[in-house]
Amino acid sequence: MTITAPTTAHRASNGPNRPSGARSRKTRRTIPAAASALAAALLLAGCATGSGPATEGGEPVSGGTLTFGRPASADSLDLHQQITANNAFAIDKIFEPLVSFDEAGEIRPWLAEEYEVSEDGLVYEFALREGVRFSNGDALTADDVAFSLERHLEVGGPLPLEAPISSIEAGEGTVTITLSEPYTPFLSELSGFSNGILPADFGGATEEEFFQNPIGTGPFVVDEWDPSGDLSFVKNEHYWQEGKPYLDALVYRFIADDNQMQQQLAAGQVDAIEQVPAANAAEIDGNAATTLSSTSGWSTEQIFFNTENEHFADQHVRRAVARALDRDGIAAATTFDTAEVANSLLPPTIEYSANDTVEALGFDVEAAKDELAQSAFPDGFSTTLLIPSGNSQRAQIAQIVQEALGEIGIEVEIESIDLAAFRERFKAYDYDFMLNSGQSDAPDPNGFITFQADPEGFSKSYWTHYTDERVTELMHEGRTTPEGEEREAIYGEIQQILADQVPYIPLFFPNNLKGTTAQVHDFTVLPNGSVLFQDAWIEAGE
Repeated sequence: MTITAPTTAHRASNGPNRPSGARSRKTRRTIPAAASALAAALLLAGCATGSGPATEGGEPVSGGTLTFGRPASADSLDLHQQITANNAFAIDKIFEPLVSFDEAGEIRPWLAEEYEVSEDGLVYEFALREGVRFSNGDALTADDVAFSLERHLEVGGPLPLEAPISSIEAGEGTVTITLSEPYTPFLSELSGFSNGILPADFGGATEEEFFQNPIGTGPFVVDEWDPSGDLSFVKNEHYWQEGKPYLDALVYRFIADDNQMQQQLAAGQVDAIEQVPAANAAEIDGNAATTLSSTSGWSTEQIFFNTENEHFADQHVRRAVARALDRDGIAAATTFDTAEVANSLLPPTIEYSANDTVEALGFDVEAAKDELAQSAFPDGFSTTLLIPSGNSQRAQIAQIVQEALGEIGIEVEIESIDLAAFRERFKAYDYDFMLNSGQSDAPDPNGFITFQADPEGFSKSYWTHYTDERVTELMHEGRTTPEGEEREAIYGEIQQILADQVPYIPLFFPNNLKGTTAQVHDFTVLPNGSVLFQDAWIEAGE
């Protein structure tokens, strides 16, 4: 069966169907060359990606430099060693995977022009797209793909290849990957930035040399880079999408404070910003000189508990905190109708989200006091809430949490530190509880759940050390169970257990809020928050 990859956005389907039958039967997905660019901007959650005034005929204009304000610098470009957005969304401009996803989270061929999956789900054969070259002009080969994936298997890293891969075979323009057992999220896993393709043997350079000046098939090439400041790209003259990127250059400008980013956008000092404060969304949307991009994403704003902390190791304490918080009120006060209140961990944009069915702990101050009374700290205690500075929304949430917990006898001190130090602290488990967000890198629920609930994974349950035997068992079942009602039930049960035991409190599902000047067009935002800058172009001035 041949399936043409979609050119209009719709709800994601996570990987091929696997009906029973002979192994020789296969599922094929292919994308015509004419459809190599992603679909037009999607209207999601009632909010459209805005667009400024178009040039005559709306035809893209080549040339120019787009300056993009970001709250954190890119400090490493090693795709197998990184996880945070500051690095991920620079890496994915340089390296590209075999398969990718569009604005709706639909898996589609990318460096692979098509792929076939055996009926038993064990053998994946990828046919490489012809004419793809690295930024140094060298042709992409199957050996490059095999080297890249094997290097990822060897390194592991924060986003490891979890699929049970038994072999990777490089053929003439094809790569065959064989699994030892079915692994339902495999294609979704391959679509993440950490599975981008680099030249075999680092193109003859050492690892250190290569990642200082990386070579990939992506639309941009590193020009100048300050790991504690700005990152400048120039267009890849060998990019395989004809005529793209339209931009001559792309500059990532480090702006630590979100309000400063908004001010620089309004003043035209930058062309776009990665993070629009929710409080400023309406202002940017209503200004003729700027455009608001608001799209649904794969992110959940949360409160995380360090379960090795004596207070938050107590489930009754965690449940008391959850009961003391008015999540509806927090969302209303801090997101200005740009987010949806969260009941479950998984955003509704990810398959098998149970947000409409999970029984979350609702706001009830008396019930919160009862939970605390059942804990080892019935008279309350003092604790510290860790947040990153420069984020006005999280500062406001922290104040609401502080006041609410004070009502039940928990005295909260707010500690606000710069983003880099914040990340170092929570990754060292040096915190009591914190405000942060969970972000999926791919459309399948496995990635999100594994990162936040696997005590043996890289993040040790998102640096909470949360462990539950039933959740661990269900996670493994979810990876091998075919798509359908049984798999849906597995993820539904996981989300209910997490809602009951509260290792973290999902607060709301924020939209991806980004802003551009009115001269920027085709600013396409993916659900993971990355931007397809190969599609973007800047309207020529008068």
